[in-house]
Amino acid sequence: MSNFYAELALSFEGSAQRPALLLNGQPDWSYADLLDRVRLAAAELDAFGAVAGDRVMVQLPKSPENLALYLACLQLGLVYVPLNTAYTASELDYFVSDAEPVLYVGTQTREDVPSAKLRLGNRGSVLEFMVPVQVSDDHTVAIVERRPDDLAAILYTSGTTGRSKGAMLSHGNLASNARSLSEQWGWETSDVLLNALPIFHVHGLFIASHCALLNATPMIFLEKFDAEQVMAWLPQATVMMGVPTFYTRLLMNTQLTPAATAHMRVFICGSAPLTEQTFGEWEEKTGHRILERYGMSETIINTSNPLNGERIAGTVGYALPGQQVRVANETGEPVTSGEVGMIEVAGPNVFPGYWRMPEKTAEEIRPDGFFITGDLGVLSADGRLSIVGRSKDLVISGGYNVYPKEVEMVLDEMPEVAESAVIGVPHPDFGEAVVAVVVPTAGEVTIDAIDRALGEQLARFKQPKHVINVDELPRNTMGKVQKNVLRQAHSALFT
Repeated sequence: MSNFYAELALSFEGSAQRPALLLNGQPDWSYADLLDRVRLAAAELDAFGAVAGDRVMVQLPKSPENLALYLACLQLGLVYVPLNTAYTASELDYFVSDAEPVLYVGTQTREDVPSAKLRLGNRGSVLEFMVPVQVSDDHTVAIVERRPDDLAAILYTSGTTGRSKGAMLSHGNLASNARSLSEQWGWETSDVLLNALPIFHVHGLFIASHCALLNATPMIFLEKFDAEQVMAWLPQATVMMGVPTFYTRLLMNTQLTPAATAHMRVFICGSAPLTEQTFGEWEEKTGHRILERYGMSETIINTSNPLNGERIAGTVGYALPGQQVRVANETGEPVTSGEVGMIEVAGPNVFPGYWRMPEKTAEEIRPDGFFITGDLGVLSADGRLSIVGRSKDLVISGGYNVYPKEVEMVLDEMPEVAESAVIGVPHPDFGEAVVAVVVPTAGEVTIDAIDRALGEQLARFKQPKHVINVDELPRNTMGKVQKNVLRQAHSALFT
């Protein structure tokens, strides 16, 4: 059976009495408990009437029940659509109208989301906002047969034109990457994962959680990252995965010492570039070299620094087994070793395309199956990849992707703003900070005015942390705003 949950359930059943989720302030869950909660969630979804291929949209805080709901969706062949809990009702309205879920599980109400009033779903059913369904104790549901290319999830990524794209991930994508990472990172039966990442994101759910679940090892399941809380749990862990912000904040903790981390097997970092300074400071303070890797919503993980071997600051390592990475020119032809080009990847981890966007899919997946990542990089002679920039002006703040165009569209609607350009500049805590460069219509645009205007329309992580007023934006001879000039001019804003 190619349903990824069938593989996970087999591991759970073989380790039923082992701890599964170690919870902060709540009773821990064994793998038997997890199986039982998944069974209950699957029965409720089945009683509701959801069938394989239906989309289930989830916008919930991180919780063990949320994880069980995801696994139940896999079991039934439903398509899981997680959303950032910071998204506003205005943003949610687009996702609902695009994905057409049969069920929304979250805190927004039907009245908040105009698209919820439409008749949606492949059966013409009306979108429901989590109406509890009573099921009997003996209501059990079998694992639904799936093919490797059947959809398991849709993850929305911000679009450079302001329209979010739904990256479709199949059961085969999830399974192949989970197996590959378990092997690459040497997962052991004695491992305990410290997971303080959100699970609406590929990092916390499809990378971190899958490694622990596939191997039926315990996972310290924290609702969010808190440096003091992480340090308190660290003695029980052997593996930690995080974004650069986790590591910069832990470096400020006086309890972080070689003795406090001596039992740890590996620290892994991704979702945003790790600075060489943080890499060096972490090794100096703990004796550990952070293992950096490279992935994205469309491909999960592509490359990783070696578990056993040299980990070099500023690089993201080698292609995972069974995957291919090339650095190419505009036509997809590989450039010579050491030359900068577009990073393109291929393999069983690469998504089949964007939900209901065949033209966009054709633009970004070449006929030979290579996905054009939009990142610029360099390959060494032995195949080690270094990322040198992003061709689409993507800002990664605290591990979250922010596309400037989406923010600019809202800024430009402000009466105080004649035009705007949004850039990312280095930030000691967030990796990059979102900065708005604006041409005011009169007077000066303040950060308070921007906060008020954007507060109800964009998630907090997308909102600028600083505003710069200018008389005009720098442009090239073709009239295009030169964001590279702005980034260079303001690169020391937070440092």
